[in-house]
Order: sequence, then structure tokens, then C-alpha cells
Amino acid sequence: MTGFIGILMLDTAFPRVLGDAGNSDSYPFPVRLRIVPGAGSRNIVQGARPDAALVSAFIHAARALEAEGAVGLVSTCGFLVHIQNELAAALRIPVIVSALTLYPSLKIALAGKPIGILTASQASLMAGTLDAAGIDPRSVHVAGMQDCPAFAEAILCNKADQPDSLDCSAIEAHCTALASDMVAQVPDLGGFVLECGNLPPYADAIRAATGRPVFGILDAAAFLWQGSAP
Repeated sequence: MTGFIGILMLDTAFPRVLGDAGNSDSYPFPVRLRIVPGAGSRNIVQGARPDAALVSAFIHAARALEAEGAVGLVSTCGFLVHIQNELAAALRIPVIVSALTLYPSLKIALAGKPIGILTASQASLMAGTLDAAGIDPRSVHVAGMQDCPAFAEAILCNKADQPDSLDCSAIEAHCTALASDMVAQVPDLGGFVLECGNLPPYADAIRAATGRPVFGILDAAAFLWQGSAP
């Protein structure tokens, strides 16, 4: 096969560990990373569309990846669902910038069972991002990583304040506890969607702790690769 999956990256400094959407080794097929300058976590992880200059920057980066041979496009941040339609309309290749767009298919696949969403910021997701993804906020169960210091103080802060190492054990313990608590509260929960591209490294731990399937942006990338690569 030729071509690659293009990955639009936020402009961050924290490490992209194996499994993170921004680590090229997380994918079993060719990918190409493209940082969008100025698109920091605090600019994008919010319940509204980014400002016009940033939207233009994302479209410019996406078109550049397409021109270089990308056969599909994803991103490292599910909050970019606010510009999913604009990016898709600007390109000829298929685009899935947020794992949230997997929700309708998963709802069918899981026979209509409730779905849990693990996100970087619960407040921002509920403020307008679920609506942007076409998801009724009343139909899902949401938990966020904003109260996990190892996550929030490394990822949800200004680039200049981001560390050069992550406490992955603490992050894994926190997101696994969130998922386990959700299952305890909603025993018929069918599965989880990881909004955040920094959470797939912990997907296996969540599966083991809950016995539920877990889906994220890496799965969307694999879907695009399998369907689009010649």
C-alpha cells in the first residue's frame, strides 16, 4: 500500500507516549504528523468552535497533508469535532477528527445500550461539544480527566507550562477508576468512547477493569486506512 493517514496535532510540549494519537508508533500503518502552530490545548479544549484564524490554520495543514498523499485524516483532539464538517468539506479525502463521530455506529453496534464517554474536560464537552457532534447530552454518561493532576497539569495547561514527562501510572489509575465507577452506576453500559487522543494508551486497562469495549481515534484512523489506502 502507498499513502498514509494524516494526523493533525495540537501545538503541545508534553510527551506523546506509545498509544497517544500524536505518536506515530501508535499506528500499524504509515502516518504523518502535522502540528498546527498556535493550537494549544487551552485554545481547543472548549465547548465552542476555535477562532477563525485557528480554523484556517487547521484547514491549511489538512490540505497540505492531502497534497502530500494522505488517504485519510484524523486528529489528536476530539474537541475538533466543532470543525469536522468544515475540514471534510475542504478536502477530497475522508476526515474523522474526533472519536465522538463514532458514537452513532457504536450505539447501533451495542444494541442501543448506554455509552460512556471519557473526556479531557467534562465541562467543555457538556457545554457544546456533544451538540456539535450530534450527540444528545442526555443520552450519554460522561466523566472527565480535569480533576486528575497528573493529566490536567501536564495536558490542559499552556504549552510553556507543560512537563517533559508524564505520570502515566497516575493517569491510568484515574481514568480506570472513572470508567469503573461509571459501570457501577450504569450496569448495562455497553462500552466507552475516548474523546481525548491522549487516553488510548490506557484503553487496555479500562477494558480489563470494566469488561467493556473501548473505542478511540486510533480505531477511526484504522477504519480510514483500511477503507482508503490503495
